[in-house]
Amino acid sequence: MYTDSHTHLYLEAFSDDREQMLERAVSAGVTRMFLPNIDSGTLEPMLNMASDHPFRCFPMMGLHPTSVNAGFREELDRIRMYLDRPGIIGIGETGMDLYRDRTYAGEQEESFRTQIGWAMERDLPIVIHARDSFREIFRVLDDIGTGVRGVFHSFTGGIAELEKALSYGFMIGINGIVTFKNSGLAEIVRSIPPERLILETDAPFLAPVPRRGRRNESSYLVHIAEKVGEICNLNIQEVGAITTRNALALFKNVKSDG
Repeated sequence: MYTDSHTHLYLEAFSDDREQMLERAVSAGVTRMFLPNIDSGTLEPMLNMASDHPFRCFPMMGLHPTSVNAGFREELDRIRMYLDRPGIIGIGETGMDLYRDRTYAGEQEESFRTQIGWAMERDLPIVIHARDSFREIFRVLDDIGTGVRGVFHSFTGGIAELEKALSYGFMIGINGIVTFKNSGLAEIVRSIPPERLILETDAPFLAPVPRRGRRNESSYLVHIAEKVGEICNLNIQEVGAITTRNALALFKNVKSDG
């Protein structure tokens, strides 16, 4: 059994075969899929998918850093209206992305701080997107201090960044990048304590080898599990059990169908 802790299955990339895609995921053993939000435009598709599949798909609330612009406060207000709906399991995805453009770096930081506040008020985990922004994100977390928990999604930092992320008590999300040649993530994965590792696809993005270059989907999580198992000398069933246990420990609001 596997848990895809970060996947955008509500996007239009799946509009032609969404139900079949979900069937493939379940057939592959991926029985839970966690849906981070992007912006106000994705709220209804995400919530509808979670409503249609209440024991498979679980929604989060957040504003993605690349969706932050001059009108971000109004966008946060629109998203805030949905925060206390039943079934919300986390806040995200949020964080900072300074890879291509630093124009709204200040706004991204303010948005990130606001969403951390949402998470702390509700005792929900926060899902952090960190791209070319570890220094800035660590500064914010140092300012906040204790009381925030969550995951560094799509982790691609080095050993120093890993040690700092772990020092906050956060989980580390590993996705298809680990299967890419020369990704440099093998040493990182070996250095993650087993109880702090969770798996994700980030579908429809970042499809793992041998599906690289295609649309990603949750069934491909097994390829990520295979690679992690190879690195950590575990079979894929052990990887699935460990990472699912970790995901459910972090996202405590996930309901089971028994």
